[in-house]
Amino acid sequence: MDCKHLFIAALNSGSNGNCYYVGNDEEAILIDAGISCRETEKRMLRIGLSMQKVKAIFISHEHSDHIKGLCTLAAKYNLPVYISSGTLAGCRFQVKEGLINCLSDNETIQIGSLSVTGFLKIHDAAEPYSFVIACGATKVGVFTDIGEACEQLIYHFQQCHAAFLEANYDDALLEKSAYPYFLKKRISGGRGHLSNQKALELFITFRPSFMSHLLLAHLSKDNNCPDLVSRLFTPHANGTEIIVASRYEETQVYTIFEPAAAHSF
Repeated sequence: MDCKHLFIAALNSGSNGNCYYVGNDEEAILIDAGISCRETEKRMLRIGLSMQKVKAIFISHEHSDHIKGLCTLAAKYNLPVYISSGTLAGCRFQVKEGLINCLSDNETIQIGSLSVTGFLKIHDAAEPYSFVIACGATKVGVFTDIGEACEQLIYHFQQCHAAFLEANYDDALLEKSAYPYFLKKRISGGRGHLSNQKALELFITFRPSFMSHLLLAHLSKDNNCPDLVSRLFTPHANGTEIIVASRYEETQVYTIFEPAAAHSF
């Protein structure tokens, strides 16, 4: 297939559950399965996506908001699960053995006409991964749960026509929050989550001119605000559509084209 586009959506994004859809006309994958199987099905149906096109699930790390729907979803649809050995060891449940496939750093896995490259990221998990999904020359990155933007992430971000990028917390809101000191340090200490300001710096410094969509993801319920994030990023968009993904509902589906012209349906 001569692949020119990708369809993307956030089915949920936040500490209460994460699940991201990336696909084309023939097949799709899910990055993380942090909401229930039933909720995944309902949300996909509402925006016109079919589970029958989903051919695999890729897991970023073992924290419950990324895996709590995995077992049921993988078993019901007999989906292969791609997961690092460290992440698998950290899971407190067992995925059906025949469905497990172990990831290696910078390995590219072919799912039909989709090429999925996973690479290690900085986060307080056993062996966490970020992902870039390509169809032909069109690339989408899923970059959430990152304490710092490492060189690999920066390299891949510069190749992407669209990206899901973490903007977890506002520095001032986190500082003033009722969170205990140890938790504040875990979030902001370089292996936790990416602040609004650090995400913005990454975007301003390394945004490729052809990036059509940026979906800001994994916002903290207590230490961030969607309007604040939108106001922060929009003046720097330079033609990139800025979307703030919700922790309560799915986004619409966006169509990502190479080189840059993108529309939603």
